Amino acid sequence: MGGEYHFLTHWRVRGDLDEVAEILSDPLDLPRWWPSVYLDVRELEPAAAGGVGQVVELHTRGRLPYTLLWRFRVTNVERPHRMELEASGDFEGRGVWALSQEGPDVLLSYDWRVRARKPLLRRLSWLLRPLFSWNHRWAMAQGERSLRRELERRAAR
Repeated sequence: MGGEYHFLTHWRVRGDLDEVAEILSDPLDLPRWWPSVYLDVRELEPAAAGGVGQVVELHTRGRLPYTLLWRFRVTNVERPHRMELEASGDFEGRGVWALSQEGPDVLLSYDWRVRARKPLLRRLSWLLRPLFSWNHRWAMAQGERSLRRELERRAAR
């Protein structure tokens, strides 16, 4: 098992499905609306029609005293319901966002299956797995709060 992780995160936010999909489809804006985790994002390759093919490099952090440098390529978009990516760098794997509208709320799930490649994470995974998992849950909780704030900011415009 080593440095392999599987996280399934569920969010519920008040908003419109298309607007939430629009926010999540713009990774270059992540440092603005999710600043507690995303330090920097650079586009390396633009998206083709429909959003597929975009490659971005991300510098991220959690609550623990380390940062991650990684990339993702958008591999599938079924907007507004599904977005998939392949990750590489300090970890590698696959992430899938699934979105649906339920009344005034948008339900989101993020299925994140990754393998640690950063030496610190890979070497200590056997010992610190609960701490690394807590760090991921903290980062995703920040994301849900940040997405709510972004939707409130947009609604106030």
